[in-house]
Amino acid sequence: MNSKPLALLLGPSLDAISGVTTHVDSLLKSRLGSEFALAHFQVGSEGRAESALGRIARFARSPFALGAAILRRNAAVVHINTSVNAKAYWRDLAYLMAAKLCGARVVLQNHGGSSLREFCGNRMFAAFVRASLKLPDAIVVLSRAELAEYRSMVGGDNVLLLPNGIDCTPYLGHSRPAADPAAPLKLIYVGRLAPGKGLTEILEASALLKRDNVPARLVIAGSGPDEQALKARARSLGIEAEVCFAGPAYGERKLRLLAEADVLLLPSYSEGLPYALLEAMAAGAVPVVTRVGAIPDVVEEGVHGLFVPLRAAEPLARALAVLAADRARVSRMSAACRRRVAAGYSIDRLAEQFAALYSQLGERRLPRPLL
Repeated sequence: MNSKPLALLLGPSLDAISGVTTHVDSLLKSRLGSEFALAHFQVGSEGRAESALGRIARFARSPFALGAAILRRNAAVVHINTSVNAKAYWRDLAYLMAAKLCGARVVLQNHGGSSLREFCGNRMFAAFVRASLKLPDAIVVLSRAELAEYRSMVGGDNVLLLPNGIDCTPYLGHSRPAADPAAPLKLIYVGRLAPGKGLTEILEASALLKRDNVPARLVIAGSGPDEQALKARARSLGIEAEVCFAGPAYGERKLRLLAEADVLLLPSYSEGLPYALLEAMAAGAVPVVTRVGAIPDVVEEGVHGLFVPLRAAEPLARALAVLAADRARVSRMSAACRRRVAAGYSIDRLAEQFAALYSQLGERRLPRPLL
């Protein structure tokens, strides 16, 4: 029998392509498992083949399944990974209440979405959200801006800043090709091909670079609902020869693609703390990004990367032209990126912080209720 206390980590299918999946999988494989028994509890529709009726039925019974898992396995901690949108809020509120009723301590971790104030809207709903956010034993956020927002709305006692972390070893141990100032600037996007990621602007910026005779090659690694529309857009812009749709990339292949890239493109409209950003920086790809989520906490303008406005292809193209013209600067920023991630964004750091948090909550755990 395992004597370690159990923590249930709620998240999508581990086969799904998402930042939350990467986060949960990273924690399950981390040193956190040396102090806690860790188990994944699947939530959400990703990775499931079900009808609309089946989805409703699962939504109704899933909180009861979570409660049964907590009681059957005597789970000490339930770690809910969520984002700020209506669907996630109501779904995860049901999980939160089930976990609290069953006597578990609850960590609610937000991974992005709308700002809390935008989500709340009117005063009455804001009061309800504020009350519901008093229920978790700890709220974990990814950015300094989010920390200030939650503390102003909820209070500061149970809100913590714990940025994401990655296993830096394979990235830092992977050598980068020698810089070739005469070669086209190698650009990469890694992630879901979905709305809100700035992919249309990426393609339009690539077309502007071609128009201005700035040599560049773009790799788009990932899959998603916008894939066919993006391929059609690339054709209409006349940049098929400059763009490679590489499909989903994992493991050594993703490592190689990032190590070969000069620049990561991530002009998202909203983010939490993207794992693609940390992985690319660890591999030495210089980020060209928007000021959303926790990205400004990681990237210092001109030191690690460049910031561009949201929804604007021309400033993105100008930033890339600047980098294409100064490869020595790209090399300096690449080295700074690798140092930045190794120093502050390792999975060992994150596992240690969550182990301390889980332990602290476990010490305050109530006796198991009699249901």
